[in-house]
Amino acid sequence: MLSDNVSRIVDARVNDPGAIAAAAIRRVKATSLFGEHGKAMIIAADHPARGANRVGDDEAAMADRFELLDRLCTALERPGVTGVLATADILEDLLLLGVLDGKSVFGSMNRAGLAGSVFEIDDRFTGYDAETIAAMGFDGGKMLTRIALDDPATPSVLENTARAVDELNEHRLIAMVEPFLSSWQNGRIRNDLSPEAVIKSITIASGLGRRSAYTWLKLPVVDDMERVLAASTLPALLLGGEVKDPDAAFASWGKALKQPTAQGLVVGRSLLYPTNGDVAGAVDRAVSLL
Repeated sequence: MLSDNVSRIVDARVNDPGAIAAAAIRRVKATSLFGEHGKAMIIAADHPARGANRVGDDEAAMADRFELLDRLCTALERPGVTGVLATADILEDLLLLGVLDGKSVFGSMNRAGLAGSVFEIDDRFTGYDAETIAAMGFDGGKMLTRIALDDPATPSVLENTARAVDELNEHRLIAMVEPFLSSWQNGRIRNDLSPEAVIKSITIASGLGRRSAYTWLKLPVVDDMERVLAASTLPALLLGGEVKDPDAAFASWGKALKQPTAQGLVVGRSLLYPTNGDVAGAVDRAVSLL
C-alpha cells in the first residue's frame, strides 16, 4: 500500500505538477478548528525541513519520507485528529494522497534556523508565506520564534515574525507563534523551559505585530502551567516535543489542557514515533486527553 502511494505521488510530481493545486482546490475544508471534544488535535511534521530528523537515538528517523508519510496517514485517519502542520513538500504529498479533507492545515513558515548550525537563531522565512497559505485554502501559518538575548540576530527574528503576523492577520488566518527564550551553550542553542523563561517568551511574542486578533501561541508544557498560561489571553496550543516518559508527558498535557486559554495539542514526533511503535494507539491516547 505504501509503495502504491509513493508511486502516485512521484507520478503526479513528474507528469502532472498541476495536480497539487487542483487537489488543494478540491479539498474539503474543515468547518471548525476543533473536534467533537471541543479542542484542536494537530499533528506536526515540519521538523525535517530544519534538518531535525532525530527521534530518540535514531539520527535519521524522520528522514525516511515514505515511512513518515505512512505514519502521518495513520495519524490523520484516527478519530479526533483535527489537523496537520508541515512544510509545503509534505503538505503537497498529503494533498496528492487525498487525506486532508475535513482537516485544518497549517503551513510552516520559517525553517532556515537549521538544527545545530552557527546561524540557528537567524531563522529566516524559507517556507510558506501568508499569500500562499491563503491561496492554498489553509487555515494559518506557524513561526518558530527563538529569542536569544545573547545573539544579535534576534531583532531580525522578531521583526520577521511580526511581519508574518501582520500578513496573516490581513488574510484573517491564524498566526501560530512558537516562542522560546533561548541561549548559546557550548556552541549549541538551548531553550530555557523554566516557567519564568516561558512566561517571558509569551509576553514578548504576544506583542508582535500590528494586530493580535488572529495570533495564537504554540507553547511547551512545563512546570506551573497555570501561572504560565496566565501570561496572555491569546489562545494557546500545547506542543508535545520529544517524550522520554510517555506516562508523565500525557499526565502533564492533560493537566495543562484544563487551563482556559489552552485550545488543544500540536504534537509530532512523540505520536508519530512512539517508543512502542503504535502510532494509532499513541494518537488515540492523546485525543482522549481532550
